[in-house]
Amino acid sequence: MKSDDLKKQLDDYLAAWPETRFMEPLIADMNGILRGKRVGVDDLGKAFKNGVNMCAATTLLDTLGNTFEGIPQGLRDGDPDARALAVSGSLAPVPWSTLPTAQVLLEMINLDGTPYENDPRNVLRQAMQPLSELGLKPVLALELEFYLVEHDGDRFQPRMPRIPGSDLAQPGMQYSVMEDLYEVDEFLTDLDAFCRAQNIPAGAALSEFAPGQFEVNLHHVDDPVLACDHAVLLKRAIKAAAAKNGLAATFMAKPFADSAGSGLHVHISMLDRDGNNIFAGESTDGDFSDQLRHAIGGLGEAMPESMAVFAPNANSYRRHAPGNFVPASPDWGPNHRGVALRIPLSGPANKRLEHRVAGADANPYFVVAAILAGIHHGISTCCEPRPMTPERAELEYRTEIPVRWPHALDAFDAGRILPRYFGASYHELYSMCRREEEANFNADIPTKDFEWYLRAV
Repeated sequence: MKSDDLKKQLDDYLAAWPETRFMEPLIADMNGILRGKRVGVDDLGKAFKNGVNMCAATTLLDTLGNTFEGIPQGLRDGDPDARALAVSGSLAPVPWSTLPTAQVLLEMINLDGTPYENDPRNVLRQAMQPLSELGLKPVLALELEFYLVEHDGDRFQPRMPRIPGSDLAQPGMQYSVMEDLYEVDEFLTDLDAFCRAQNIPAGAALSEFAPGQFEVNLHHVDDPVLACDHAVLLKRAIKAAAAKNGLAATFMAKPFADSAGSGLHVHISMLDRDGNNIFAGESTDGDFSDQLRHAIGGLGEAMPESMAVFAPNANSYRRHAPGNFVPASPDWGPNHRGVALRIPLSGPANKRLEHRVAGADANPYFVVAAILAGIHHGISTCCEPRPMTPERAELEYRTEIPVRWPHALDAFDAGRILPRYFGASYHELYSMCRREEEANFNADIPTKDFEWYLRAV
């Protein structure tokens, strides 16, 4: 995007919103957490011209926002700056701000103008390139599950629906019951307004498999980076709408032990140069093409080493347990929510697969990068999947992929597929960072240790 085009976007925005006082430039870090700052109106133009200075380690922070000690970037190299440019089309108002404020996504470049290799958007672009070279264009949509949470003065708990005419909590799962949506209608109304103002293509909302849990779906787009931009901005809007209504929203994979986990499901189809969906057609397994079968085969092969991406932190692995529609093996098949790779009911034009492994806490850019890597690997090598799981088949829960954090990191390090797509240097850097965070998390002594062991041991 030329700087003149970016400058025109800013000029047009300020003409439409002349009262704007501040701007919040935002960039996603390794965990998919948006980080940024608030700048005054006089400084708005820098991000739309030559770029603004930003610590190069901003994209390499742990979940608490700390720099890592064991990597070259950050403390050890003097924490140098890189340049950050506005992402075209991402400038939008911040409706929940008290003073008139705008937001814009940033992407980082090196001082010589080349893409900054540690920006998650650039990691995804690199993973997309092999498919582009085959003339293939992914079309995808992301679905995000989350909990609305409140604090009772003692502990966090889901925002339970109430029994009509009382303040008593309504027990039961009550999946997809409309009254649960009405219970949080003001939140949903605010969220709809925020998404419209920020051009986030949010679609259906439903109450999920636990009280206080909801899902919001994004519309399909034919740009994977844009799809992930929508996802991180939707998370920000959901948290803002919740806060406005006296609640918190969390995308933790498993915030409550006795309730369902929250996932990030990715629906994806693939178009050729003529706009035809290569996943449509017929194969020996059914009403879908051999290319779809091969894509599924590649995703299955890549799944063990991809788990460190799909489940990036300690809480991620609490979601993986029997009976939660959270697969732990690379099974696949049509119209079956127990498999990792589901083929939803659809016509030829929108024949697609649904990847159901990642948690809602995962970085969308990396999740999609790992999925596209598996698809390209499968199509380019004609990778055969395991036997298909038939519709309505009883599927036994089996653990064939790592469901503990250290084991997932071991599989990631030993992987032979993802380094090609993530880039060998970033693949190594990601592992170093996640291992350091895993060690720091487990170095703490939780209260449960005392509950279990203090007296008895």
